[in-house]
Amino acid sequence: MNLLIVSSEAVPFVKTGGLGDVAGTLALELSRKGHQVTLILPYHREIKENFDNLKVVISPLSVPMGNTTMQCQVLELISPDNLRVLFIEYNDFFDRHPIYDDGDNEYPDNGTRFAFFSKACLDAILQLQIKPDIIHCNDWQTSLIPFFLKCWAWEQDFFRDTASLMSIHNLGYQGMVDIGLAPFIGLKEKQVRQDEFEALGGLNLLKGALFYADQVATVSPTYAREILSEPGGWGLSPYLQRRQNDIIGILNGIDLEEWNPATDPYLPQTYNRENLEGKRACKLKLQEYFKFPISMETPIFGIVGRMADQKGLDLLQGCLEEILGWELRLVILGSGDPKLEKFFQDLPKKYPTKVGTYVGFQSNLAHLIEAGSDFFIMPSLYEPCGLNQMYSMLYGTVPVVRATGGLNDTVQNFDPISHEGTGFVFQDYRAEALKDSIGWALDTWYNQPKAYKKLQKEGMGRDFSWDKAINEYEGAYKKAITRKRSW
Repeated sequence: MNLLIVSSEAVPFVKTGGLGDVAGTLALELSRKGHQVTLILPYHREIKENFDNLKVVISPLSVPMGNTTMQCQVLELISPDNLRVLFIEYNDFFDRHPIYDDGDNEYPDNGTRFAFFSKACLDAILQLQIKPDIIHCNDWQTSLIPFFLKCWAWEQDFFRDTASLMSIHNLGYQGMVDIGLAPFIGLKEKQVRQDEFEALGGLNLLKGALFYADQVATVSPTYAREILSEPGGWGLSPYLQRRQNDIIGILNGIDLEEWNPATDPYLPQTYNRENLEGKRACKLKLQEYFKFPISMETPIFGIVGRMADQKGLDLLQGCLEEILGWELRLVILGSGDPKLEKFFQDLPKKYPTKVGTYVGFQSNLAHLIEAGSDFFIMPSLYEPCGLNQMYSMLYGTVPVVRATGGLNDTVQNFDPISHEGTGFVFQDYRAEALKDSIGWALDTWYNQPKAYKKLQKEGMGRDFSWDKAINEYEGAYKKAITRKRSW
């Protein structure tokens, strides 16, 4: 198939979270499978600073919007894997860092920026005569593309046979913008209605995509079910229910070239499922990094991720004093909410031999925490897919998670009788439930070491490659094409 993947971020070019991991890796894996794949991104400042081997392929590109025409440049890079990557350069919109906000607040023109980006992508491939079978859109930043495909008067009906798939990576972000943006987008009065784009007196761009996209995907089967009702639907469950036959949950794979304990260059010593000696070296290095007294017998619980309400860190706050009275250590890497940053940054001052915190992000430290920890905590309020629990299992680090979204789909709860499972799973969103699961994990570590070893080995034996996901995406693309033909 001829596939176009459009995203606001993608590895290795720019990444703020899981969207970047998935968009970049999926494009690469589809290309390796033999599909003709083009990836399109905004030409963010971070890309400009780190990639200089790009060539200009269109200059200028005229982009007609609803009430004006704008001009930009299109740049191109061909990767060693024959993946074609295009970049939309418009410095007023994309020569910024960070890419979505100023560090505290979202940029007020985000709606304008990404409406333009979505339209420019289509004008670019029209001029380059790239005619995809599928345009795979990712999150609200690209959610106007299904509308443009079906409602814009394209030259020679160029996109007549092109279908769209809308991937929802996190429904908590929907692209709520002022209704005054409608003329710029090119929305007619009949489209600014409750069934399409109108929401609470403004425009909801992702909601519009639910009306126009040929197929909708989420990033795990459980999350695909959760969004059909509230609170998981974030106010959109009635509109998602109308499309439930067109919604598929596809669990993300992970990049096994980056995340593999047998080859990981960030580790002081590599290891595998048959020989875990290198994991002890990683635990030693992790303790040295956070200046802990060395103890291989004391378990380390790790956390890597955004410091945000979604991640369930309030549950950890609610039971932290009690669990830090137990014989364990806690290491934390992440950034986000300033209040959470301060709370966790202050913990090592109070518990210098038990807690280590790094506010920010370092790839080498993220890999070391995954490898050097004995357990990994993910008590998320909601987690569309989650990648860290998969990294953890692959690295022999047993996850402690709440049963939501992709966490529910990937972690098998420990059975104390058969000793089957890959982690510890709790249901209720309560600090007490998290505390009990950490206590259960701790008891297993100290009193059932053989059961802990079996948990490790089970997790390390799971298949987290992209093979299954690629097959499911191919099926979803075919469904989207069939539905477009009946539009």
